[in-house]
Amino acid sequence: MSETHNSEPSKENVSGIRRLSGGWPWVPRVATLVLTLLTIDYLFNLQLINIVTKVESQFFYVVVALMLPLVFLLWPMSRHASRNKVPWYDIILFLAASVICGFFVYNAETILDYGWEYAAPQYAVVFSFLFWVTVIEAIRRAGGLPIAMIVGVASLYPIFADKLPGPIQGFPSAPDQTAIYMAMSREGIMGVPLQAFANIVIGFLLFGVALQKTGGGRFFINLAFALLGHVRGGPAKVAVFSSGLMGSMSGSVITNVMTTGVMSIPAMRRVGFSRSYAAGVEACASTGGVLMPPVMGATAFIMAAFLNIPYGTIALAAVVPSVLYFLGLFIQIDAYAARNKLQGLPASELPSLRQTLKEGWYFIFVFALLIWMLFFLRREATAPFFATVLLLVINQVLPYQRWKWQDVKDFFAESGKLFAELIAILTGVGLLVGALSVTGLSGTIANDLIYLAGGNTLVLLLMGALTSFVLGIGMTVTAAYIFLAVALAPALINGGGMDPLAVHLFILYWGMLSFITPPVALGAFAAATVAGSNAMKTGVEAMRLGSVIYFIPFLFVLNPALIFQGTWSEILLVIVQALIGVTLIASAMQGWLIGVGSLAASKLLQWPIRLGLIAGGMILAIPGGGPVPLTNLELSLISAALIIPAVVAAALTHKKYERREKALA
Repeated sequence: MSETHNSEPSKENVSGIRRLSGGWPWVPRVATLVLTLLTIDYLFNLQLINIVTKVESQFFYVVVALMLPLVFLLWPMSRHASRNKVPWYDIILFLAASVICGFFVYNAETILDYGWEYAAPQYAVVFSFLFWVTVIEAIRRAGGLPIAMIVGVASLYPIFADKLPGPIQGFPSAPDQTAIYMAMSREGIMGVPLQAFANIVIGFLLFGVALQKTGGGRFFINLAFALLGHVRGGPAKVAVFSSGLMGSMSGSVITNVMTTGVMSIPAMRRVGFSRSYAAGVEACASTGGVLMPPVMGATAFIMAAFLNIPYGTIALAAVVPSVLYFLGLFIQIDAYAARNKLQGLPASELPSLRQTLKEGWYFIFVFALLIWMLFFLRREATAPFFATVLLLVINQVLPYQRWKWQDVKDFFAESGKLFAELIAILTGVGLLVGALSVTGLSGTIANDLIYLAGGNTLVLLLMGALTSFVLGIGMTVTAAYIFLAVALAPALINGGGMDPLAVHLFILYWGMLSFITPPVALGAFAAATVAGSNAMKTGVEAMRLGSVIYFIPFLFVLNPALIFQGTWSEILLVIVQALIGVTLIASAMQGWLIGVGSLAASKLLQWPIRLGLIAGGMILAIPGGGPVPLTNLELSLISAALIIPAVVAAALTHKKYERREKALA
């Protein structure tokens, strides 16, 4: 209990959320309850509250009207403003935002019937400008100043598009026309990202919060400790297992670090892992969790909407890349533990597997239901609601973790915070997407990138990776993905002839890398606060531990068979090659190879051995043909020429080292 309590200040410091008091906590709770009921009515077509759900666009405006004003209550105007009470000016902004959003809810049908997105009365234009400004201030508070500046400048772009230099010149639009386009068209604030949130994401966020509040996080951590806590480097492997599962549910790297890290990091420290290494493991595991099916966070659902394919297809495609990432992380941990002779925890300190399953079997059952509905029934929109109801019913029937009235209030309060933050980001990014759409700049950017790459697919990929990473630093992952899906993905798909699903996953992966890559490394820095380690040193450890994730996106975008886009023979071949390649790279990074032993037994040969394994592993994993000017056979022969001598040299030097150690003993 003390560890959980100690984590709370860190969470608040990271998020910057205000602690509401008095009657104010009821505002997000009631807003979230109303949104939940309206969403159920809309998605299940119950038509019980169809006064605001009979028109699709009206429902989308209602979602914004309920959540966007909450940003002004929950996030202070600045870091120096009070976080214990709501000042008068934020109350005014909250009420003003409610009125502005309410105007569009009330007039949703009129907007459609009279085509206001093309020609609106003057009072509607005024409200459109006010909506525009409200969204920018909301994203500044919830998303940060960098993303607000990007969105603000980009949203003004249509007004000056014809006055800018040639490469970024576009079709101009008058200020009035720009405002109503942003506020009322299906390409602006009410675009694909917001539609995906309203249609799919709400249910999964509710499920994720319910899972945490019913003790799902504790169950998965206890299950991981019961299964892996006793093995070599057990606590670190537990972190990979538990953080991966919970990260998939929460969809937030930092939230996951602050939730599971308070248990996993101290356990890693007890068996001998350094503070920075333990924090790096937690950061990498939490980052990978957001990329792991079945949920993968909100961004994957927005991806499904962009590609117009079932979410289950995206989740299935992400299976092998996420397995490769966690395999690389798991092997590095095992190698580090073997090299440093770190054992697991004693059995007396571990939870009983039987007791853990007895108390938490229903979490596995609910997971199975969710997966069945997602992959077999293809009910992406309604599956999380069924899973949440089943979870809560069983939770109340069993005696272990029954909710009290306070738990219900906490559930709606926590959900409201998640909804408000995401709505602020999605509406803000809607302005950015609207600017690219109305000016035609998205097509211009794609053509310019293709021209700069000179038709070379590999150069285009490197440019795409760098752009994704840089935008991932200044924006949230969801915001960076949406921008790149509009501006960059067409260049990779049309200019490089690449698989659309592979391209969108490529963008998502590279956008996530900023969480473990210095100098930003927000996930690693959050873990460092829990571990009490140096932030930059933790970031370097996280980058090394997660090293395989830097090239995995290149593997599946060069050969989509890795994401199940191909024949079964192609899929099996490329998976086997990638598994071996990742194993060799991860082992070389930590200087220990399973079945061989230490790669650092000889000071003279250790770096040639390790570099040979890294290069050989990469070449083996890279698919031949296409943009790569070599066949699979040629690549396999080159990799064998690097790997075999390195493994033989490592085995011989390790045996020699062991004989010398025995002689000295």
